[in-house]
Amino acid sequence: MKSKAQTATSSTTQLTNVYQSPLGNIVLTSNGTALTGLRFADLSAAFPAQGNPLFADTCRWLDLYFNHHQPDFIPQLALSGTPFQLSVWRELLTIPYGHTLSYGAIAKRLHCRSAQAVGSAVGRNPIALIIPCHRVIGSNGHLTGYAYGLDRKQWLLTHETPPDGKSPPLI
Repeated sequence: MKSKAQTATSSTTQLTNVYQSPLGNIVLTSNGTALTGLRFADLSAAFPAQGNPLFADTCRWLDLYFNHHQPDFIPQLALSGTPFQLSVWRELLTIPYGHTLSYGAIAKRLHCRSAQAVGSAVGRNPIALIIPCHRVIGSNGHLTGYAYGLDRKQWLLTHETPPDGKSPPLI
């Protein structure tokens, strides 16, 4: 489940871990102290094993999530983006497990007139799943855009569906 690699770039170190999920490989990246990325990726090469407590916490979060448990913690995150992107990503963190929110509703919460601007920021979310961009849907309740494909988005929303089988509520 956990194979890792380290690459040095100038004065910073980037650590990489691959988590094998039911939806394919997920690549985790870290600056050594906080998670900087989490994305689905098709990989043809394995990474040499390397330990890192941050990756252990992130893998524990993913294990809980994929085993139908709502994680009660968030690994340390290091986000880099514009002030607007950061505000959108913070708003995504408020969407509860098993719920959805529309791009337009997020725009209203942020006093922004453009759901498209929100959509652009959501699409640039560097830490999928933990910052739950998959929980954002169109104002008509339909699935719209997901950097990793609508099939994965549908799987994730279905995965979060309550045991009574009702669709995730729109908040």
